[in-house]
Amino acid sequence: MDIAIRDFCATIKDDDCVLIYFSGHGMEDKGKNYLLPIEHIHNPEFDCINLEELLKQLNNCRDNLLNIVILDACRADKENNTWKTKATIAENDHDPKPAFGKALSGHVRLPKKSQFVLIYSADPGTVSFADGPHTNGNSYFTHSLLNHISASNTKIEDMMKEVSREIKFKSRHRQRPWINLCLHEDFYFQKETKFNAWRQNAIVVAGGNGQGQKLNQLNHPFGNFIDRKKNIFIADYWNHRIVEWKYNAKEGQIIAGGNSHGNRISQLNYPTDVIVDEQNNSIIIADRGNKRVIRWLNQTQQILIDNIFCYGLAMDKNGFLYVSDIAKNEVRRWNMGEYKTEGIVMAGGNGKGNQLNQLYSPTFIFVDEDESVYVSDTDNNRVMKWRKGAKEGIVVAGGNGKGRNWNQLYHPEGIVVDHLGQIYVADSENHRVMRWSEGDEVGELVLGGNGEGNQLGGPSGLSFDDEGNLYVADWGNHRIINFEINS
Repeated sequence: MDIAIRDFCATIKDDDCVLIYFSGHGMEDKGKNYLLPIEHIHNPEFDCINLEELLKQLNNCRDNLLNIVILDACRADKENNTWKTKATIAENDHDPKPAFGKALSGHVRLPKKSQFVLIYSADPGTVSFADGPHTNGNSYFTHSLLNHISASNTKIEDMMKEVSREIKFKSRHRQRPWINLCLHEDFYFQKETKFNAWRQNAIVVAGGNGQGQKLNQLNHPFGNFIDRKKNIFIADYWNHRIVEWKYNAKEGQIIAGGNSHGNRISQLNYPTDVIVDEQNNSIIIADRGNKRVIRWLNQTQQILIDNIFCYGLAMDKNGFLYVSDIAKNEVRRWNMGEYKTEGIVMAGGNGKGNQLNQLYSPTFIFVDEDESVYVSDTDNNRVMKWRKGAKEGIVVAGGNGKGRNWNQLYHPEGIVVDHLGQIYVADSENHRVMRWSEGDEVGELVLGGNGEGNQLGGPSGLSFDDEGNLYVADWGNHRIINFEINS
């Protein structure tokens, strides 16, 4: 069993949820708790698994773990004559001897970022019932656990309350499970998420009147931003302008650029993204062709960051600005008022490539409440998530080569993440929008996927409004379309 545990620990990665279930016998000797193997026992120190050492091993193998250890091992050991005095058969003994003592001692140190749940089938100092009527050959504990572990949307501590009630009833109040936990977030064995769904009939909310430069037209729109009033700010790429469409308006108004492409302070050159800095009542633009990030406040312009091959923009809850650089293959962050510095690399920055610490043509970005950065790693056909302070990212969508299978992306661009942590990707060359949850092997089709044409033609920027309606920059059809959420 030692070898099996070592091999198991070698497979654990950072941020994993680790589950160990042991069914058998356990005992206490000299204040230490042991799991009993099937081999003959001569000395528990050498022949058994020390529970505290097991917990230490789990806690030290990786960072930010959730360890769940379930022990149906408080049973009486009627076969092992050497240690039978430590536990007697509960069914036939009105004063059962201890099978386990104190669960954790001061010698077990839990990493601050890790969490644990330790579940015994019976209170310390007692033993548990073996199989009984209608338990399908399982112990009372395991049978009751199986009855409740698959309950949907039930926290682990609430699930164990139901298990405890059932066992107490079966045992006539002679057995009660015992749980010790240290959690700083909720855990569910079965979490059913209510996925959002949108009406498939799109509403055109900007453009849609053919390719052009009139106020009711767009020309290959890229990034878009929706404010609290549902006004839409659009990077009108080939028109070299930023256009604002008021809610329900029939045409937009030019709020930046629009006087041909150029490098004057009043001009734009193929802008790719725009965000609204509501604290300063201004807009910030990725002026890609001029290699600069520029702020527009009314008709006043200010170059924030120069000489950067910018593409995507994002702002976190602190007002810090994030910019993707498709030439340096990185995402940097600038603190407010410190735009003349080089910023801080938050993702990539290790040259062009497909390793977990690299990016290849990062385009659109998103920053969540935890300041994790999501990056459309476009030429790697994947979406990466970089946690704050991480040295490398994790693949959260795609990463299986370019293609149209459910586990693939082809030139991903716009990304947004909802309050449930679900990632929405504009899968541009597949003319669809996909949804992925972190850890999923495959994505789920949300919109499009029927080829280029009137439905979606190379979707680019994505946004949500406050009601959860989804806005898509339909690049090839020169419009912004809104898919209303089903109530």
